[in-house]
Amino acid sequence: MTSGLWELVLKGVWTTIQLLVFSALLATAVSFVVGVARTHRSRLVRFVAGFYTEVFRGTSALVMIFWVFFVLPIAFGWQLVPMWAGTLALGMTYGAYGSEIVRGALNAVDPAQKEGGVALSFTPWQRLRLIELPQAVPEMIPSFCNLLIELLKGTALVSVMGMGDLTFSANLVRLALQQSAEIYTYVLLIYFAIAFVLTRLMRALEKKLKAGIGRDAGTSSAARELKRAQTTGVGGGVA
Repeated sequence: MTSGLWELVLKGVWTTIQLLVFSALLATAVSFVVGVARTHRSRLVRFVAGFYTEVFRGTSALVMIFWVFFVLPIAFGWQLVPMWAGTLALGMTYGAYGSEIVRGALNAVDPAQKEGGVALSFTPWQRLRLIELPQAVPEMIPSFCNLLIELLKGTALVSVMGMGDLTFSANLVRLALQQSAEIYTYVLLIYFAIAFVLTRLMRALEKKLKAGIGRDAGTSSAARELKRAQTTGVGGGVA
């Protein structure tokens, strides 16, 4: 390929990365808001969160992109540029999947931990922030990693709007050179390289979060033992 065509492909890669970052941020926010809402004490809150999850999880991401880009302007008069239309459609759709990851991880926290928070007179928000999320988030990372890779592959759907992502750019190059095998092999390798980097970053994040829990737990335990020794004169000795 000529330098001009490579430049077109690289611009497509950059657009894909931008779309991935924006939609991942939106999907993460939606995942936690809806996932936490699905564990709420109020039945109404749980119903609304569950309804959202079922609607966006049960519809096609491709159709959602079409709806946001073509139907939304007609219905409400809001015309979004392709980048934000793709971000909204992908973020809301994959956020519905992520909300189930959050809900499952929160429900997997040991009930004794939650009861301990109640015994300490923590508010529901304090229990969530100080007890449940620190234990649940590290367990979410592997599932979120898989979802992030799926989101990366889902970004190719925005090419239907004429958005110059990697897939759209590669198709233009294919039409110019009439070399489908070579061009799409390059595209596969580029997607694989991005996915590989994302996987390594998520694994590093998972290790850091789990190690952090270990250090925090140890520090908290040592602090409690020291306080007990200071107040009661029992324990706190060094073996």
